[in-house]
Amino acid sequence: MLVKTYGAAVQGINAIIVTVETAVERGIHYCIVGLPDTAVKESHERVRAALKHSGFTTPRQSIVINMAPADVKKEGAAYDLPIAVAILVGSEVIKVPDLDSYLIMGELSLDGSVLPIRGALPMAIEARAAGFRRMIVPKANATEAAVVNRLEVYGVENLREVMELLTGTSSLKPVMVNTREEFAAAGSSFDYDFSEVKGQENVKRAFEVACAGGHNILLIGPPGSGKSMMAKRLPSIMPALSLGEALETTKIHSVAGKLKRGSRLMTVRPFRAPHHTISPVALVGGGSNPMPGEISLAHNGILFLDEFPEFPRSVLEVLRQPLEDRHISVSRARYTVDYPAGFMLVASMNPCPCGYYNHPTKQCTCAPGQVAKYAGRISGPLLDRIDIQCEILPVPFDKLSTLSEGERSESIRARVTAAREIQARRFASERDIHCNAQMNSRLMAQWCELDEAAMSILRHAMNKYDMSARAYDRILKVARTIADLAGSEKILPPHISEAVGYRTLDRSNWGTQVTL
Repeated sequence: MLVKTYGAAVQGINAIIVTVETAVERGIHYCIVGLPDTAVKESHERVRAALKHSGFTTPRQSIVINMAPADVKKEGAAYDLPIAVAILVGSEVIKVPDLDSYLIMGELSLDGSVLPIRGALPMAIEARAAGFRRMIVPKANATEAAVVNRLEVYGVENLREVMELLTGTSSLKPVMVNTREEFAAAGSSFDYDFSEVKGQENVKRAFEVACAGGHNILLIGPPGSGKSMMAKRLPSIMPALSLGEALETTKIHSVAGKLKRGSRLMTVRPFRAPHHTISPVALVGGGSNPMPGEISLAHNGILFLDEFPEFPRSVLEVLRQPLEDRHISVSRARYTVDYPAGFMLVASMNPCPCGYYNHPTKQCTCAPGQVAKYAGRISGPLLDRIDIQCEILPVPFDKLSTLSEGERSESIRARVTAAREIQARRFASERDIHCNAQMNSRLMAQWCELDEAAMSILRHAMNKYDMSARAYDRILKVARTIADLAGSEKILPPHISEAVGYRTLDRSNWGTQVTL
């Protein structure tokens, strides 16, 4: 008897429908075809043991399983469940009249338990798009998949429960999640708040500008000046995720297996902080079984690279293309996948190997030329892609012990959100452009026009510090954001002056205050 069950395969962060065609006939042969990997081929033993311990008998017949489309590689153990169902229906142990209305995915334990899988959310999205009315997934993935409306999602714990559901003898109800209500009610509480940071008003301002325009930022300062501490508080002033952004972010983390059990939508922007020993593949994604890397896990959020110059040059250079294009294409001999990579880069570094160049109280012990050599570990093209370069110095003890509580993140976030709303209206007719940092040359010519006074300041700075054309663009974009924060339609001279001040490493005397 020929039976068809349906599952899904993840490609990038999306899914495609996989048809599990199972022919149960006379003979003693067992075969799986359709480009299965080792885990799929090993399903025979898992399914056999799971059927036995669930009270079913494995048919002593020829079983041929074809997984279509045959040119798409099938990976992982999540096909155990649709294979087991197909074998039981094909051998006429159970009868399921509406089997073609179900998309079924789950890994089987030897005792018949259904184990969690990766990518349940993109599978559910594809199931609804393909016209399936019901979906069976492990109970641990049920709330994640139930985020998709107009699709009945059933969370099951074991194989026996699946058979009762398919034959109509189960009282199991579909998992219900009101996505919009839950998203609207999601709290905006954070573990860290900028009110806990004393002093450093210039750095807080730089962070506010960066978040308001989606600009990449680099902090330069000695150890203990608060670089990492303040970076951890950035999510508290970022604009709230939209529903579309939340769905896309959750899809990526679902494919990577990073969602906790029982997770629904991610409502807080991700903050990823990989160690400087990370490999290029772990950063951009890929591998023998393609997985999203850190830059994709930081999509719609923040990628924080502490000790920036300590990262291998090969790792840092792979950031250049995704910083410009906001997506990464991973091409290997056997596959090519695209992952989104629309992250905000936040990096920090010491000013020199000893860490105390330009420190107000400690003497730098580096030899002549070491400071420039240390900063030179970051290539010019990569540095040009960082809009804001901000110097940070330690707060003296006498001020640290007397300063009152700083401005709360909630207040800063309100200004950031207001600036983002201005940009949303500005770029409403543009595709894939949502903030000032994403402006192209055409939009900059339209929205970053300078009067003679502002142009004079910018011309003087460009000539004095020999800045590149890309640095010129970055200054204009940052100035546009500063103007938005001030509620100004035009970019005024003070906005340009502040934007030029955020190009610290473009100056030969970057340790001193810029004067124009």
